[in-house]
Amino acid sequence: MSAQPARGYLGISEVLGQLRAEFPDVSVSKIRFLETEGLIEPARAPSGYRKFGASDVERLRYILTAQRDQYLPLRVIKERLARGEGTRGDQGRSADPARGDQGRSDPGRSEPGRLAHEEPGLRSRGPGQLLNRRELLDAAGITDPQLTELESFGLLRKEGRLYGADALEVARTAAALTAYGVEARHLRTVRAAVERETTLIEHVVAPILKQRGAGARDLASQTAGELAVLAQRLHRALIEGALAEAGLAGPAAGQAGREAPAAQAQPRRGAAGASA
Repeated sequence: MSAQPARGYLGISEVLGQLRAEFPDVSVSKIRFLETEGLIEPARAPSGYRKFGASDVERLRYILTAQRDQYLPLRVIKERLARGEGTRGDQGRSADPARGDQGRSDPGRSEPGRLAHEEPGLRSRGPGQLLNRRELLDAAGITDPQLTELESFGLLRKEGRLYGADALEVARTAAALTAYGVEARHLRTVRAAVERETTLIEHVVAPILKQRGAGARDLASQTAGELAVLAQRLHRALIEGALAEAGLAGPAAGQAGREAPAAQAQPRRGAAGASA
């Protein structure tokens, strides 16, 4: 870790400089999100700029380590921080599964190598139920390094240590795209577009959520789902229009977004694979 500046605190860009070597996916928006969720509380200058002390950086390192190494949800991490974990003396102990948690209990693990969520007959669970890491790898037909790469770019959503149907679909689609030379790093633009569309949907349904009626949340969820379908329809139409403008429209282009390309398609290296 680099030395603390003479002024006694760090700006957010300096915090990123200290953390990025260990956590390449950390960003300004992620730090701001953790602050919004109440996991960190940096001081503020009169001008409004955040002022991070050494304890703030250690707290961030604890949070990021717990997310990366133990796949803990923010709720659990926040509870641990409230109990005093994540301090300089405790740092790296409860968040490092390789050290056996030094006698601390881990709500996500009941015995070595076994998840507390894991029930007998886990592999026979039906559609819509959660998968552990091994099951996701097998179902999606990807390797562990490929899954790690998808996670590093924020393309998979998890519930604790488990994965839902959306994560499985993302993993399968990403595996099919590799046949065309499309790697996880190329999908960052797709993720960014989804985040913008989700923000738009949240903005539209926000007035519904403010209503006091008992069915407000159900109505908001239904409306969000309908908006998502319309956004997907618009997205598909815009892509087809752009392909047509580029002279790439044809019988196959019309099926884009309706049918996923076969996973066994011949690799087309040199197109997406050549770009960053």
